[in-house]
Amino acid sequence: MSAPAASADFTDSTASAASPAFSVVICAYTEDRWEDILAAVSSVRAQSRPALETLLVVDHNEALRERLLKEYAQGEDREHGAGREVRVLANAGPRGLSAGRNTGIAASRGEVVAFLDDDAVAERDWLRHFAEGYADPAVVAVGGRTVPVWASGRRPDWFPEEFDWVVGCTYRGLPPGRVRVRNVLGGNASFRREAFAAAGGFATGIGRDGDRRPLGGEETELCIRLSRARPGAVLLIDDRAVIHHRVPGPREHFAYFRTRTYAEGLSKALVARSVGAQKGLESERRYATRVLPAGVVRGLRDAVLARPGGAGRAGAIVAGVLAAAGGYAVGSVRARRSGVAFSPAPVGEGAHG
Repeated sequence: MSAPAASADFTDSTASAASPAFSVVICAYTEDRWEDILAAVSSVRAQSRPALETLLVVDHNEALRERLLKEYAQGEDREHGAGREVRVLANAGPRGLSAGRNTGIAASRGEVVAFLDDDAVAERDWLRHFAEGYADPAVVAVGGRTVPVWASGRRPDWFPEEFDWVVGCTYRGLPPGRVRVRNVLGGNASFRREAFAAAGGFATGIGRDGDRRPLGGEETELCIRLSRARPGAVLLIDDRAVIHHRVPGPREHFAYFRTRTYAEGLSKALVARSVGAQKGLESERRYATRVLPAGVVRGLRDAVLARPGGAGRAGAIVAGVLAAAGGYAVGSVRARRSGVAFSPAPVGEGAHG
């Protein structure tokens, strides 16, 4: 979970600027998501506000990279016109999502770099809503709303909306509208290029590495680092910038829920070590003391009213909190013993070839 701290609705009444050019980075690692990857790219190509380019960064999978190179042959893409160029790159760093994103940042040519998950599709006005946020030069990052698409066709009765971050989606407790936040959520986000010049890239060693333990938190760590490097920087979430994120069948089960919440605790321990517990956990404290207790009460009330899944949702919230707390405790001990520290990865100013 990367729980942003939100303020009241943010509106820009004074500043205006030319609409920036967008590079969209999609990181991929497995051929099992072939159709999802194609759908993600197609959704970028169909934007009402065209992107300058789409960069597909392949994480140490040469077979997938070769297949994508054939699918998006450069000669053919030049004929498609604005917003349809696709470049396929190999992750130039260590295995994992953070290094893949850094590879995309370094190779990108746009003034703003947007990130889209490889198993998600963006609505047609996704980039247009991002662009509106950048009318204010103080804004350095804009994120959006991520909606789950359940493999079974419907949300499991027991699965609480407060924990939709478990499946990479926007969760209950975030305020609606366009609001100022501590951090954006990585699978549906954008940053000005200058943000990476000021703060560096995503720290490797935090976040996902293919199908290994589902860690997270890399975007939280980056955003906190960015706010420290640029004290006047504004980060926004605009819930009109919508993507639809596929949730595969195994992630609808409680076993994954428990594993993911435990891994989030491990991730938070790493983030706290990197940026300090005060900033690393300030939003999570509000989430844990206000949002989650309200969710438990709501679940118990539904159980009393004989509504499906009420008791299950209340129980899942309690179990998720305990698993995350356990992961945080274990991660904190490991971090102290190992002395592990993370530093931001440097990224280039853009590769124009």
